[in-house]
Amino acid sequence: MHYVTELIAVGTELLLGNIANTDAQMLSEGLSALGIDVYYHTVVGDNPQRLKEALEIARKRANIIITTGGLGPTYDDLTKQTICAEFGKELEFHEDIWQEIQDYFLKRMKGKAITENNKQQAMLPVGCTVFDNPVGTAPGCGFEVDGVHVLMLPGPPYECRYMFEHKAVPYLQDLTHEKIFSHEIRIFGMGESQVEAILHDVMVESTNPTLAPYAKTGECMLRATAKAHTRQEAEAMLQPMIEKVKGILGNVIYGVDVSSLEEAVLDLLKEQGKTLSAAESCTGGLIAKRITDLPGSSAVFKGGVVSYTNEVKERVLGVPHGLLEEYGAVSEPVAKAMAEGCRRLCGSDIAVSVTGVAGPDSDERGNPVGLAFIGLATEKGTVCKQVDLTRGRSRGMRRHIAGHHAFDMVRHALLGMEI
Repeated sequence: MHYVTELIAVGTELLLGNIANTDAQMLSEGLSALGIDVYYHTVVGDNPQRLKEALEIARKRANIIITTGGLGPTYDDLTKQTICAEFGKELEFHEDIWQEIQDYFLKRMKGKAITENNKQQAMLPVGCTVFDNPVGTAPGCGFEVDGVHVLMLPGPPYECRYMFEHKAVPYLQDLTHEKIFSHEIRIFGMGESQVEAILHDVMVESTNPTLAPYAKTGECMLRATAKAHTRQEAEAMLQPMIEKVKGILGNVIYGVDVSSLEEAVLDLLKEQGKTLSAAESCTGGLIAKRITDLPGSSAVFKGGVVSYTNEVKERVLGVPHGLLEEYGAVSEPVAKAMAEGCRRLCGSDIAVSVTGVAGPDSDERGNPVGLAFIGLATEKGTVCKQVDLTRGRSRGMRRHIAGHHAFDMVRHALLGMEI
């Protein structure tokens, strides 16, 4: 049977923008992994009438409805009552659940008295599958009426995730025997629209597995997805697709199932037993931060210098004063000298440098916002790449994309590819 899911998030605070609906993202990802399609996301305030209207619509177009929020003890937590009224279900008191709620207050919420209204949280639909909640006070549940399965989960993200993974997933697995498996193909150096144009025919022709592009910050991603009974069956479909895409796109693909360019670079450095350092001006230490955020970076990253001023470029990195006077800080000769000085200072196999105009204004020499030079020094010599960061909409974005270019140059060098 094909299952169509609608997620209904209940909470006025979501509509007001006071909090983000992270539950919906988590649930969509989890349901996708189960092979269950999510077709609709709905958000409704703490209003029984509007929730009733949302449920009336949902039950006509989905056979799985999952609600989040509105299961608390206060007057505006009316999700359970409204759902039961819509589906003709009576509520009944569960003594065992009430005891669990009292135990939770006693053990986890010392000093906070349990009140009588908490008792309504132990009221659940007759005949439902109870989802107990050891990490909170609001239990959830699941039931089926006229071919529509309704699952109620708490709103707090930690409780929602726990209940979904430990209670809802087993319930849903009994409904479907197919699962979705996917791989992420990460790309830098080619935009989403260009990737889509090149792979258009492949995407249109592919039904299982499928291929879909996604825009990321300064890069893009392709997700190859297959629906199968087992991972082995899915991989037999996915691997030929991935190899086909690699053959078409080539070196702009920097990895499969890696989280970032810096992770891909870190893995290559480890494999080759080489070390890296960074001399940064406009990026202000961002390159060093990004790689040291990763576990295991201490084995390959020697260190970095934030040479934000010409004085530091001269005194620490050894950039000749004459180069700075003649060409200015934002230039190819200075970028090369920065990389060479950093490699020498840190004793690394590879050093990368970035100097540019992050904005919001041009520099003292009139160089435009977005102009940057990235240097790379190795035992084989030093190269430099001029990049245009004007596509970045903000200073922070331009700095971030400059870091992408720096890591990609290091990747090219490690793989022996032309920069």
